[in-house]
Order: sequence, then structure tokens, then C-alpha cells
Amino acid sequence: MARFRLQPTSAQQAALAEHCTHARFVWNLAVEQHAHWKPGRKSAPNFAEQCRQLTEARAEFGWLRAGSVIVQQQALKDFAQAMANFFGGTHRRPTWRRRGLGEGFRIVAVNEGDIRRLSRNVGEVKVPKVGWVRFRWSRAVPDGVKSFRVTRDRGGRWHVAFAAIPEPIPAPGTGDVVGVDRGIAVSAALSTGDLLNVPVLRETEAKRLRRLQRKLARAMRGSNRRARVKAAIAKLKVREADRRRDWVERTSTGLARDFDVIGVEDLKIKNMTRSARGNIDAPGRNVRAKSGLNRAILAAGWGQLFERLEHKAPGRVVKVDPRYTSQTCNACGHVAGESRESQAVFSCVACGHQDNADVNAARNIRDTAVGHTVAARGGSGLPGPVNREPQPVLLCV
Repeated sequence: MARFRLQPTSAQQAALAEHCTHARFVWNLAVEQHAHWKPGRKSAPNFAEQCRQLTEARAEFGWLRAGSVIVQQQALKDFAQAMANFFGGTHRRPTWRRRGLGEGFRIVAVNEGDIRRLSRNVGEVKVPKVGWVRFRWSRAVPDGVKSFRVTRDRGGRWHVAFAAIPEPIPAPGTGDVVGVDRGIAVSAALSTGDLLNVPVLRETEAKRLRRLQRKLARAMRGSNRRARVKAAIAKLKVREADRRRDWVERTSTGLARDFDVIGVEDLKIKNMTRSARGNIDAPGRNVRAKSGLNRAILAAGWGQLFERLEHKAPGRVVKVDPRYTSQTCNACGHVAGESRESQAVFSCVACGHQDNADVNAARNIRDTAVGHTVAARGGSGLPGPVNREPQPVLLCV
């Protein structure tokens, strides 16, 4: 999607918030309907049946009828797609939506005249029941837009995202291959020797965030002071997320433009960031340390970088088994855990080769991606058996 910053007036903000409320209400009703289903009962209503029920509800309740039917129907359509994704095994089961989190709605059947440009940096989009809402024209709007989504983030900012499938970035055709090792101390180490880090909050911003979090812990629940502190924290968090998203976009675009093949570790991020809290019978260990590690992994943008690489360079991203990539010497191929002296230093115990540990791992990923160490009989490709070149003497027997 092509996302732009909306600039609504105070009255328009109230109308947009009402659309978000209606979309959230309809979504939660659909979740409740499907939550009542049990084996042996009649199946939960599908999208067509829910639309008929929505028509009856709009005829009975004036506050619901005052909203946009497009917004409410598209909320049901989004829920139907979410359930299809759940049954397809690609997503989790849709859950309740809370006020203030994930606020937004979708508009379809957009005509060509519903988006217009006013000046160099200002445009307008027509939203049902709201009217013309201005947005910052920061780049060209995609052609042939048929739908868009309006969202509100935790910092109170409104955005409009026009649905469009961009063209993938063409490969340079040079045959260059790069390996990407994702980490915490170094967000992305490239086989070229470059070390890339996600930009974080500045020191003054981090101090202010910690001070606000302490104030939040002392604030009374439901008080105006607590609401103001939460809003200030949300603005800092949104600023950090924006910087991470910008870094992901720039890094993925640069990799897609400069290399024909991109090797990335096949990390199970969902499993790696699972909570270690456990339960009453089997409580977890080192829960605080594990939660800090989980936050560091998510803050490094591992999943976002891989996702954007697949979008911009489809068919050119190679998943590599991450096992032993950090313990294998890229010079001689010797595998030993003792070779990695520290987080940043790799010194091979066999040949004495020294390099940055993350760069050495990235070069192993690169070599595996191009098939320099092809796994034999299902091996991992690094510590186990590898395919050998045909021997002329054996072929002559």
C-alpha cells in the first residue's frame, strides 16, 4: 500500500473516529457470533448472512444507520477474510478489537474523481459521510486505485493507504549474491562487510521515555493524568517505529537493487519471541531476561526486513538453514563453537582466520545460498556430509 499522512480538521477527526467505532463494533459482533459456535451446533453465519443481519440492525438502530454502510460492510468482509486465513492455517483466529488499538476502516468502489491534487504537497480524498479530507501529497498516488484504508495510530495520527500492487524492483543482472545475518547487537550484517543497525531513540528521548513510564506506574487508573502520560509515551513509541520502518524500507530497497540473490536465515521469529513465563505447575526460568530478549528481537525488525525483501525481490530471496552459520569458518569450513570468541570476534581454532563474527556468518549464508555447500541426503549443508565432485577414476570403473 501507498500510505499518506491525513490532515483532517477537528470535525473530520470526530467523524473518522465514529467510522472507526462502527467498524470495531461490527467486527466484535462477528467475533462474538463465531465464538458461540461449538461442534454439533449450526454453523456460524457467513458473510452474506451477516450482511442481511446488518441491514436489519441498521433499520432498527438510528445511531448505526447514521454511519456509512460501506464502512460497516467492509468490516464484515475483513472478518470473513480473517476467518478464511485462520482456516487456511496462515493466521491466528481473529479476536476482539480494543478501542485505541488498530483503529481504522476500509472504503471500496473508489472512483477516479474521489482523489484529487490541490497543490504540490496537498491532496484530497473523499470519505463517505465525512467529505473531502486533505492529506500530504508526499509522492505520486498509484494509478487505478479502487480502495483505500484510513487508520489511526497510537500517537493520534491519521493516515490513508491506497491499495496498489507495486512493480517488483528489477534485478541488476550482475550475478552478485549477498548474505544477510540478522542479530541484536548488529541488526543486519552483510557478507560485503557492512554492519547495519536500526535507528533507535536518542539518549534524551530514551531518558524521557523511562521518566514517563515511571510516572505511568504511579498514575491512578482512569485519571486524566494517566491518559496524558500514555499519549506522551505513545508519541515516542510511534517515532521509534517510524524510524525502524524507514530503515527497513531503505535497506530492503538497496539490497533488491544491488544484488541478484539475497540469502537470509530461515528464522522462526514467532517461536523465538515466545514468552518463557510458563504456568503455575511449570513456571518458566529467567522470565525477565527472556522478555528483554524478545523485545530486542522485535525492535531489530527481523520479520519486517524479510517480508519487505520478499515483496521487492520476489523469487530472489533464498532461505538458509541458520544452524552452525555462526560457528563455521568461512575460510576453511571448520565447525567449532570455540571459534566464536565473543559476540563480535570470530577466530578459527583450525586455520587462525579472524573476522567479524556477524560478517563471517553472513558469508556462510551467502555461500549456502549460491549452492557452495549443497546438503547431501537431507543434511544441513554445513556440519554434515556434502556432495562431492565426481571422481574420474570411479566413473571409469
